[in-house]
Amino acid sequence: MKAPSVTVLKKYVSSLTKIKAKYVTAERLSRVIGVYPEVINETLSYFEPMLMMDPEYNLLVLVPQIKQYISDLEDKKTSVVPVEVISKKQLEEYESVVDFVYKKMSVGGIIDRGAYLTDKDLRMIRRLAGEELKKRKNKK
Repeated sequence: MKAPSVTVLKKYVSSLTKIKAKYVTAERLSRVIGVYPEVINETLSYFEPMLMMDPEYNLLVLVPQIKQYISDLEDKKTSVVPVEVISKKQLEEYESVVDFVYKKMSVGGIIDRGAYLTDKDLRMIRRLAGEELKKRKNKK
């Protein structure tokens, strides 16, 4: 069974909590939010499978489960680590890829095979290589 989307569930929960009645069916909720009762039942059957068979099921019973599901999904969201931007000033420190390798990865003119390149260093090499390719293409 496909998991329901968080935005749809938030819409249902907000509508269910605004209704003052003690007993809310899918038919009544459909009149409030403008969605067919079959669609509501199909979406909420993720929480109660018997909902599809019982058209008189009280949807207010499902509100705590839905809220818990939404909070669990929102807790799982991971924050995206911002990528460090490489400025032109940083790129101007190096004339070419060879110069970058010489300055970053060599000790006294001997290349250190154990040197570790960070993600930023690798992106810098990519940009330097792209600039070198542009220069070579323009010369031809």
